[in-house]
Amino acid sequence: MDLTAGWRIGSRAGVRFWDSRSRYRPLRKIKCQVMRHVFIKLTAGLLGTNCAPERVQNIMIQLVNIEKCYEARAVKTFVLRRITLTIKEGEFVTIMGPSGAGKSTLLSILGMLDAAWTGEYHFLSEAIHKLKPRDRMEINKRYIGFVFQQYHLLDELTVSENLDVPLSYRNIRRSEREAMVADLLDRFQIVGKKDLYPSQLSGGQQQLVAVARAVIAKPRLLLADEPTGNLHSGQGKEIMELFKRLNSEGTTIVQVTHSEANAAYGDRVINLFDGWLK
Repeated sequence: MDLTAGWRIGSRAGVRFWDSRSRYRPLRKIKCQVMRHVFIKLTAGLLGTNCAPERVQNIMIQLVNIEKCYEARAVKTFVLRRITLTIKEGEFVTIMGPSGAGKSTLLSILGMLDAAWTGEYHFLSEAIHKLKPRDRMEINKRYIGFVFQQYHLLDELTVSENLDVPLSYRNIRRSEREAMVADLLDRFQIVGKKDLYPSQLSGGQQQLVAVARAVIAKPRLLLADEPTGNLHSGQGKEIMELFKRLNSEGTTIVQVTHSEANAAYGDRVINLFDGWLK
């Protein structure tokens, strides 16, 4: 059989097979979907390959020669040097290195909180290095969530009110916001804490609320800076398991940590030393 032969669907004649002699020979009148399925199976069997489509990961972040330095009395002190890095959508990436290596600085640049750097930064094909500060912040609010070592919850607001803060900056009706908060409270199993203030929560509970607040607007990128640094091992494991679940649901995660155990939850590790990638 000539595998380069094609299929033709006649308006009434059904499916016909075209051979290398350019003549049409009728086959059984079966549905085209079935014939296509048979053809794919036959081709896969002959070639010894699996024709199932693979998950395609698009590039989310691309850094090219990113550098950051501080100047004092005409002396430049570099924090980051020639950082070139690619992160794909759906990855779980860990940044590691000793204190002062530039990990948190790199995370701030990724999150568009720091604009004092040189080089190229592309986010979802958008040239961030060419954007005005206002446009950068719009992308930040739309696509990025943050989790910090210090929980940064607002002490004068309840758990529910803290969760509502990111939504209040968006064009979302109050009823919809209340429904989103209620759904997240249930998902994170903190419904019973919704009317409590941060001071009434344990460290682990506060960090759980901080993670919930970071993901309530469904960001495509979650940035975490030492997210378990102030937690005991049990609480830290709970947070990392939550991160793993969020990643499996499609959220891209970049975390900074000193913990080898936390790094094991990710797909790959990026090592920084004195501002250089190693």
